Formats: sequence, C-alpha cells, structure tokens
Amino acid sequence: MQYITDLHLHSRYARACSPQLTLPNISRFCALKGVNVVAVPDFTHPKMFAEAEQQLEPAGEGIYKLKGSADATRFIFSTEISCIYSQGGQRQNGGASKVRRLHIVIMAPSREVAGKINAALGKIGNLHSDGRPILGLSGKRLAEIVWEISPEVMVIPAHAWTPWFAVFGSKSGFDSLAECFEEYTDRIYAIETGLSSDPAMNWRLSALDRVALVSNSDSHSLQNIGREANVFDLPELSYASIVNTIKSKDPKKFLYTIEFYPEEGMYHFDGHRDCGVSFKPSETKKNQGICPKCKRPLTVGVLNRVEALADRPEGFVPPGAIPYKSLVELDKIIAEALDIKSRQSKQVQAVYNDLVKKGVSEMNILLNLSYSELAAITEPKIVEGIRRMREGRLNIQPGFDGQYGKVEIFRPDERAEKWQKSLF
Repeated sequence: MQYITDLHLHSRYARACSPQLTLPNISRFCALKGVNVVAVPDFTHPKMFAEAEQQLEPAGEGIYKLKGSADATRFIFSTEISCIYSQGGQRQNGGASKVRRLHIVIMAPSREVAGKINAALGKIGNLHSDGRPILGLSGKRLAEIVWEISPEVMVIPAHAWTPWFAVFGSKSGFDSLAECFEEYTDRIYAIETGLSSDPAMNWRLSALDRVALVSNSDSHSLQNIGREANVFDLPELSYASIVNTIKSKDPKKFLYTIEFYPEEGMYHFDGHRDCGVSFKPSETKKNQGICPKCKRPLTVGVLNRVEALADRPEGFVPPGAIPYKSLVELDKIIAEALDIKSRQSKQVQAVYNDLVKKGVSEMNILLNLSYSELAAITEPKIVEGIRRMREGRLNIQPGFDGQYGKVEIFRPDERAEKWQKSLF
C-alpha cells in the first residue's frame, strides 16, 4: 500500500510557527492534503510531548493516531534539533575553529524512546525555550546520545544545503558528511534535500550516492504540510518498515519524493534581501561574492553551494536513483487561475475546499486525476494550471537570502482571460 509521509514539520511551540499547529489540526489538514503519515512535531518540547501522551494512542509498531478520531492520519515521533558548536573545518590542515550551525531530524521508534531522548537532552539544554531546541552539541555527539538510547533512532541532516543551518550550508556547514559525523558517517542513511534543492541537484555529488534523499515540508503552518514528502509502498505501516525502506533505497518500495520547485525555495540563488540583490552563481563570481550595493559578502545560496561541491555535470542521474515529482500547492494554483493575490483569501479557500471534497485530497488532484476527471470537477483555467505545473511550464523568479521565489503559472496577459470548457 502506498503511503505519503511528511516526517519533519513544526508545532505551535516552535518560534515563528502558527498557533494553529496542534495535533488535531495537523491530523485534519493531513486528511485534506492526502498525507498519510506525519511527524509528531517538536516532541522535545515538554508541553508538546505531554499533548502527544494525552492525545495519541498506538496504531501499530511505532505508529500512533488521535484517540477517538476517525481520521486516517498516522503519526510517528520525529523532531528537529538545532546544534550550534565550534569545530575546525580542515583538521588535517590545522584549520581554525569555526562555528557550526546544523539542524538535524531525529526519528524515534516509539513514544517511550522519544521520552528517553527528552530526558537525556534536557540535561544538556533548555527544552522549554523552543520547539526546535538549541543545544551546544556537535552533530556527531547528538548522534551518539540518541543511539546510546536506541540504535533504531534515525539521524537525518535537515534541509542539508540551507546556508545558515545545515550540514552543507555555505555559512556554517561542512564540505562532506564525513567531516561532520566522522566515524559514524556510515550510520547516516539519509539527508533531507530541503526546499531550495531537489534530487537532481544532489545527484551531482558522487559522495551522496550511498544515502537516500528524503523530502519533508519543514512546515511552519497547516497550509504547507506536505509541500515536500516521501511516497513509500509498504507491506505494513510501521516505524521499522519506513526506516528500512529509506535505508534500502529500493525503488520498488521508495517510489518517489514530492518536491518544491527548488527555485521557489528561500535560498536557491545568492543575494542580499535588504539590498534587493539576487544573483545566479556566475554573477556572484563576477562580483567576487560581494554585494554591489552594501559591499558586504553575499549570502551564498544552495545552487552555488551545490556547484562548488559537485563532481558531476548537471543532468547526471546515478543508477537506481529514486525519482521525484515537483509540485506547486493547489491553493497557489487556484489563486493564480482566479487572479487573486493571496492563497489565504476566502474565495480561494472556498474553491480549494470544494475541489478537495470532490477530488478526495489535494495530492490525488495534483498527482493522479486525469485532465478529463479534473475538468469534471473544476473550471478549465484551474485544470490548465495543474497541467502546466505537471509539465514544469512555469516561470519562477528564484528565491534568495530568506525570500521565497515567485511562481508564475499564467502570463500577465492571461490572468484576466476567461478559459472556455474543452475536453481534456
């Protein structure tokens, strides 16, 4: 059976996250989105963990569901830790100590193990301060601590290329997994591509061939749940079946990932948001990495960082690579089709809810329904928007320095145009 999984998102207890991110609301939105398995987010936060204990009950090995709910959504204990510490880069060359900032996803095989992780980490840092706690631990030491509790815990570098908080980030990361995890590198079975990169970009590094490329939403709001996800074909739903599928990288079980168009991510290009400067890598090189307006170093984005570490040409596909599908969220497509600025508008949300009701779920609409099936439940311009999204016929102004990219599905001269019904 196929399962769409989003194993990294946040709760209302994480900074800059929606107060609506509660377990019941997450469960409800997953049903709308078509996400089958979702993280118990920020489980290291004492209040979030207490809510999970009160509101969830076992529904399989390492799998949980809302008590007394008919929702089909299933939960797995998975959270994000922020590690900030100092470590030299090129130790063999006597490199000076450098501040490292890493975000790491920790997946626990049970609520009991999650509780033990909380007890151990609570002795090191203040877990009450943020749903994504900041700990003065190296990535390697964090891995040691959780594996001492249970060797079944999964350690996954989050959004691996983000400049500020990632294992390969241009501002505070490493040039390889081995630099970060040293003798434990072989126990790192996956990395998260993040919104600003996709599998094709990661395929350019031969050193990543041995790890699985997973995708999760890292959502800070209900609306963004499932914007990136993993699609598995599992004989049964359990923590072990999910972890083993990731580790095996078997394309018969790990079917594909669902991706943001990387240009839409906040850190795809280089630049300075305050200065309004956005550069592709060649322009950054031409300007020697300096902002032409404020004369300070540019924030080097994901595309540039990938090119700096890549040892393969663009377009290379390694044997056995897990495929992927790039999507734009349905409410964004509806907003463009209706020529409405905000995806949050009442009109857009009314159309969205009606369409999801008719089409089973957002994922079913975006991924599975034929154009004739879509034409039977919504207006032609929305169908055309979905067609263009599936075919990648989009105009995207790339994101940079913390600013999301802008997706344009319809040209300005098409936005007010009425589309006639036709057969698809």
